[in-house]
Amino acid sequence: MQSGTFTRRRFVVGVALPAVAFGVGLRPRLADARTVVAVVVAPRGPQPVAVTLAVNGTSHPLMIEPRVTLLDALRERLGLTGTKKGCDQGQCGACTVLVDGRRVNSCLTLAIACEGKHVTTIEGLAQNGALHPMQQAFIDADAFQCGYCTPGQICSAVGLLNEKRSLDEDSVREQMSGNICRCGAYPHIVAAVRAAGGAA
Repeated sequence: MQSGTFTRRRFVVGVALPAVAFGVGLRPRLADARTVVAVVVAPRGPQPVAVTLAVNGTSHPLMIEPRVTLLDALRERLGLTGTKKGCDQGQCGACTVLVDGRRVNSCLTLAIACEGKHVTTIEGLAQNGALHPMQQAFIDADAFQCGYCTPGQICSAVGLLNEKRSLDEDSVREQMSGNICRCGAYPHIVAAVRAAGGAA
C-alpha cells in the first residue's frame, strides 16, 4: 500500500483523533460550567413560615413550609403517629382527623390552613384517662383486626355522630365508605358506630 493512498482506516483515524482531543481539552471547562449552572438553577422550595396548630387542646408553634400537609405535621413534627399514612391520596381514610369537629383527610389538608382551628387526633379523644365512647364501642364490638385503619375509622365515626346523621345500617355504611378496612371488619365497625350513637 502506497503512503499516499487514501483508505477508510486513515479517514476514521483522521476524524476521530481531533474529536477525542477536543473533548479531552474541554472536559474540565464543561465540568466547571456544569457546577456553576447547578448552583444558579438549583430549585429552591418555599421558605418555612411560623404556624401555630392547636392539637388536642395544646398549642404547638411550628416553623414549616407552606406545602406541609397536616398529616406530616402531626406525625413528623409533633410525634402524633396515631394518625396513619395510608394511600397519601385521600382514598383510604387512614389519616382521618377532626378539624373543628368535622372529619377531614389530613393527607389532603395543608397544615397552615388549620391555624386558628382545633385539631383532634385519635390521641385526643380519651379524656381524663377514660376512653371516648366510640373507642370503647370499637373494643366492645371487636371492630378491628390489624388496627391500622382504626384511628381513622374512629375519628370518622365521631365526626359522623357530630353531623347528626341517620344511624340506620345502610346510612352508616354509606357515611363511613371513605374509610377502607382491608381486613374486612365492616359489619363490626357498623355495629360499633351504631352502638356509640345509641342506635343499637
